[in-house]
Amino acid sequence: MIDAEELLERNFPFAPTPGQKTLFHQLDIFINQKDQKSTFLLKGYAGTGKTTMVSALVKTLKNFHIKSILMAPTGRAAKVMSSYSKRKAFTIHKILFKQTEDPNSGRLFFKRQRNYSRNTVFIVDEASMIDNSSESYKKGGLLEELLAFIFEDPGAGNKLLLVGDTAQLPPVKQNISAALDFDALISDFLLCVNEFTLTEVVRQKEKSGILENATGIRDCIASNAQNIKLYTKAYHDTFRMTSQKMEDGLRYAYDKFGIENTCIICRSNKSATYYNKFIRNQLLFQEDEISAGDYLMVVRNNYFWLPLDAVAGFMANGEFVEVMKVKNFEEIHGARFADLTLRLLDYPNEPHFDAKIYLDTLHSFSPNLTFEESNQVYEKVLESYAEIGEEKEKMKAIRNDPYINALQVKFSYALTCHKSQGGQWDAVFVDLGYYKEGLLDLEFMRWIYTAITRSTSELFFVNFPNNFFS
Repeated sequence: MIDAEELLERNFPFAPTPGQKTLFHQLDIFINQKDQKSTFLLKGYAGTGKTTMVSALVKTLKNFHIKSILMAPTGRAAKVMSSYSKRKAFTIHKILFKQTEDPNSGRLFFKRQRNYSRNTVFIVDEASMIDNSSESYKKGGLLEELLAFIFEDPGAGNKLLLVGDTAQLPPVKQNISAALDFDALISDFLLCVNEFTLTEVVRQKEKSGILENATGIRDCIASNAQNIKLYTKAYHDTFRMTSQKMEDGLRYAYDKFGIENTCIICRSNKSATYYNKFIRNQLLFQEDEISAGDYLMVVRNNYFWLPLDAVAGFMANGEFVEVMKVKNFEEIHGARFADLTLRLLDYPNEPHFDAKIYLDTLHSFSPNLTFEESNQVYEKVLESYAEIGEEKEKMKAIRNDPYINALQVKFSYALTCHKSQGGQWDAVFVDLGYYKEGLLDLEFMRWIYTAITRSTSELFFVNFPNNFFS
């Protein structure tokens, strides 16, 4: 009988490198091992063949009649995973949680579902993005919830494959990506972990400046070097420009790739806000504050507007939507709102839906509404329900109030690097913005690396000083 190692090589579409051949053997062991909480950590930098390997593994598991479930932290990352694996991928949240209504209070909340899967390999891409802070979850972070779900039944024989890139930015306000930390997975979660790191860059049918630059920065990160060199002159897919040339560059990219397939990555929300205003006014000739055809990003989780059976589950922070129709504007409760019809860009088969949005977040330099702004609306809404005497009924009315639950969104033509993670665009403009000598620390290099690796076709370095280039 053919073994998994041989079948993996058959299902692999290219001649494997020595490192990939070693990985075939390691995955064969992983597929056949019987340990509880069996986990495989597949690390690799851009261009080393992680996605091709996952695609081959999915086919191989099917040949052995082993089920697999594909997941990613965001809708955009799940869409990318579906594209390369030719299999449906879901957000982690969609697999783990089910929205439930409390029959007494009417409050909606997410409850972790039972895991009925047996002998299933759960494959999670973009694992560097998995947050393990407990701010959004009562019992622990998303990583803790994920592990509790997969290994809920010790006798089920389920396994976990975590795929990620340690050179990328870790989750916001965290120094490391916990899901890619071999020692932490063993000591904190008592998993049986094997790991392998792909190092040989192979995604390079012809000379790729994108991969050359990503590889150079990756090597600097690995060696703790304090200098980087970027390359554009010898390549057809990397360019440098000043902000004065941005209008011409964006027109070129929009004509060649389309607006949805072009992104500007900035170092601050303030820069992204300025760029979004410039693009709407000067390139798209949008005179109204918001218009049909605008692209937006949700900047705070929202559980109100999508139906309970929606494929997306809820409106997650980082979700992309397109405005299909602007229905109404109003100013009330000390804030400004608009009623829109929207479509989810990463769920093309989902029906359009109506939602109320905060207009003020479109122009704010903050990531989302400040506590003071949110609290002001809450207090005003609370006043409007003063005639409801029973406290329980009043709280139920507030929880279902459309103004309290208005979507917080920003235009998505330009994004911060953290917001871009998990996504890919044909054309990416990376704006360095204000740069102070001596900023070349680990976080800064991870920022540049993550931004560069969002691009699949053409990459533009904007406002980078001469000493960055070779």
